[in-house]
Amino acid sequence: MEKSFEPRPIESKWYACWEQSGVFQPSGQGEPYCIQLPPPNVTGTLHMGHAFQQTVMDMLIRYQRMRGLNTLWQVGTDHAGIATQKIVENQLAVESKTRHDLGREPFVERVWQWKEESGSTITNQMRRLGVAADWSRERFTMDEGLSAAVRKVFVEWYRAGLIYRGNRLVNWDPVLGTAVSDLEVNNVERDGHMWSIRYPVTDSNESLVVATTRPETMLGDAAVAVHPEDERYQHLIGKTLTLPLAGRQIPVIADDYVDREFGTGCVKITPAHDFNDYAIGQRHKLAPIEIFTLDAKVNTNAPAKYQGMDRYEARKVVLADLDAAGLLVETKPHKLQVPVSQRSDAVIEPMLTDQWFVDLTSEKGRTAITEPALNAVRSGDIKFVPENWTTTYTQWLENIQDWCISRQLWWGHRIPAWYDEAGNIFVGEDEADARKLASVEPVGKLKQDEDVLDTWFSSALWPFSTLGWPFDGAVKNDDKVVANWQHDKIFLPSAVLVTGFDIIFFWVARMVMATLYFTGKVPFREVYINAIVRDAEGQKMSKSKGNTLDPLDLIDGIELEPLVEKSTKSLLIPQVREKVEKRIRKDYPQGIPAIGTDALRFTFAALASYSRTINFDIKRAEGYKAFCNKLWNAARFVLMNLPEGELPAPAGAPVTEAERWILTRLKQTLAEVEQHFVTYRFDLLAQALYEFVWNEYCDWFLELSKPALNGDDAIAAASTRHTLLVVLETVLRALHPIVPFITEEIWQSVAPKLGIKADSILLRAWPNTNDIPADEAATAEIEWFKNVLSGIRRIRAEMNIAPGKVIPLLLADGDASDRAREAKFAAQISFLARVEAPQWIESGADEPAAAAAVVGSLRVLIPLAGLIDLGAEKARLAKEIGRIEGEIKKCESKLGNANFVANAPAEVVAQERQRIADWGTQLGALREQMLKLG
Repeated sequence: MEKSFEPRPIESKWYACWEQSGVFQPSGQGEPYCIQLPPPNVTGTLHMGHAFQQTVMDMLIRYQRMRGLNTLWQVGTDHAGIATQKIVENQLAVESKTRHDLGREPFVERVWQWKEESGSTITNQMRRLGVAADWSRERFTMDEGLSAAVRKVFVEWYRAGLIYRGNRLVNWDPVLGTAVSDLEVNNVERDGHMWSIRYPVTDSNESLVVATTRPETMLGDAAVAVHPEDERYQHLIGKTLTLPLAGRQIPVIADDYVDREFGTGCVKITPAHDFNDYAIGQRHKLAPIEIFTLDAKVNTNAPAKYQGMDRYEARKVVLADLDAAGLLVETKPHKLQVPVSQRSDAVIEPMLTDQWFVDLTSEKGRTAITEPALNAVRSGDIKFVPENWTTTYTQWLENIQDWCISRQLWWGHRIPAWYDEAGNIFVGEDEADARKLASVEPVGKLKQDEDVLDTWFSSALWPFSTLGWPFDGAVKNDDKVVANWQHDKIFLPSAVLVTGFDIIFFWVARMVMATLYFTGKVPFREVYINAIVRDAEGQKMSKSKGNTLDPLDLIDGIELEPLVEKSTKSLLIPQVREKVEKRIRKDYPQGIPAIGTDALRFTFAALASYSRTINFDIKRAEGYKAFCNKLWNAARFVLMNLPEGELPAPAGAPVTEAERWILTRLKQTLAEVEQHFVTYRFDLLAQALYEFVWNEYCDWFLELSKPALNGDDAIAAASTRHTLLVVLETVLRALHPIVPFITEEIWQSVAPKLGIKADSILLRAWPNTNDIPADEAATAEIEWFKNVLSGIRRIRAEMNIAPGKVIPLLLADGDASDRAREAKFAAQISFLARVEAPQWIESGADEPAAAAAVVGSLRVLIPLAGLIDLGAEKARLAKEIGRIEGEIKKCESKLGNANFVANAPAEVVAQERQRIADWGTQLGALREQMLKLG
């Protein structure tokens, strides 16, 4: 092994070996275990959320593969309809062209060209993270096989009466010219205004005052609503108002939706441009009046004066005209939530358009699609981790709306529907299929629908379409066999879906719906909802704040000036750019040091609790880099203390108690790790391994092994060498799912010493705890020894005694077991603590002034004469007494809580009582020692 751990060359070497050797492919042995990668956008790049989520998935896949399961991590990317089309349209804009200049087919060809040249960025970055994904089966939502599955699903749902075309209100992006899903809309708080407008009652001196944040939409008002029990307006219900500026007569209606305590208790109703108003309009049979074109300009349904105006230009003119007419009552500042398109930054406009929908709300739709998805979770066939996310899932499905699945784009799965000249619709997997199953004879030529399907439609099929559904034969990608439904359906259901809470609605639920309907199986057995990564202060990461981190910058490191340039390059507002630069120079004055992939992965594992968010601190990542260095150096120490060639196994059981202790602790740690894998508590899993490796193996066992390695007992030395090596090899396997690169590199040097022939640590079996002996008696002995040694070292450190100085050691009190243990460990104590041979002070004998540590009833004493300042020792004892008094108070507080005593397991209550007794013994000894110092 090299003298120091250098991550970069190790990472590039081993990932190439893993991928080329095929170790990530299903082995065909054991129970199937599958994880479906949430397909990242083909336009995307690896961000902290991806890195965190993929670390979790990779840990699970590597662990289960080592356990002997037939693992498949199914990977692929999503065609990302809007995002990808926008990229290529932006490229055309540089050439002063639009997609319409090219035409549909040449434009789609141009997108495919971009995908082939640039669409693998994120998958290459995933390789840098070390993901054990089966790249030979990589899929893309626009693959021929997946596209055929999409068409089949659409056709079957349509023919079952579960897909329909209708004129409904949708989120409309007037810049992109398409409907968008709720997921593609951000509600942004902005400063706005609330305008109060007077609506005259027809043929009366009365009027109603309504308040609105969008006065231009009044041109499309269909009514004004009041609460049916609002006494102020009872006499006006059923009468009409004269709509200002338009002159139309609109009714006053009564509806429970109105909050009579808010504002004037009067609400203008514009069914064609507001979702709540649309629902009210449906209830009261109000005809919706559309006043905007698809590019958000005022149309011919409005008075001529406003026609052709942009919506915001129209707002200014409408307000001026209302003011001139004396109908503008009040204008006041108002904070409001504005729906903004993620893709174009345009304000979303609710618009009535002809779209395709999946029926999820009628009796037929609920029975066929919605209710089975609800029952899968209610029955426990699918479980959420943490469990509280079950409520989020069920509440959304219980209140679900029909799903708008059409998009007005050119890039995507074109809707398999054709229209004849009479307007009849014909649906089929292709035009011939549509004609063959037509219920009426088509009139004239057929023209295919111009729209494409929502990206989430194809993503909903991901759990089974990636496995080859519905094809019984081989499905190919680039002449590689990637799926065969009859063979690969063994991986359905997958074991667990790892995803974020923000797509429970848009993806998780829809996968459950589609998979149950078309395969009769749930898509996955568990859904682990991972946390959202925030910065060290708990702030949401954003480019405008300057607190985003690129995982690859953390892995490779980046100097300050390139970091500043990279972080500010896309910021257009000078003030924001300056603010971000200032923050970066403050937070990373030396740039970002390279920590390597393993340290980054360990950081993510250590943070992966059940929390909704996690705070990422680069200093913590640097700490786990130190952990990697510690592991590397420990391995070098072990290997340097071994003879050349394969190490022969000892004839009998481990000789020393230190060996039996470390094996016992290894067995206990592995049992903890396995339990934490089951419960997805990766933070506790990482903590257990960290503490074992750092504290017990590296800090204690390596030290405890030195007397045997350097002693005259050849049998003890050989046994210790073997145990050092066996424990190291075992813990490398246990660590491998978290830190794959360093463990593979070290293991390659360790395995030959034990006669292990496997090509990769990933092909080694997960450690079997039944094969590891436990010795509780040896554990008790070593824990005593550790406490004694720690007490001596603590005194030396706090009293600033030179590490190399040999000092006297006295022992007092204790019992027969303490004397027996001292006799057993006397040589090791002297060797490791740099003390003279321990001397016992018999009961009643005079004691010199001494610094003390307490182990049970045993007092460990370091005489003060010539070594220690008496006042400093008193201060140290007072501090230790205060600490123990605090521990006793904590225990007493628990035991004083009636609920704790009544509800906690009996062994936990007993443990707390025993802790009080143990602390009390130590406290008495320390107080006695304080008295002796005067």
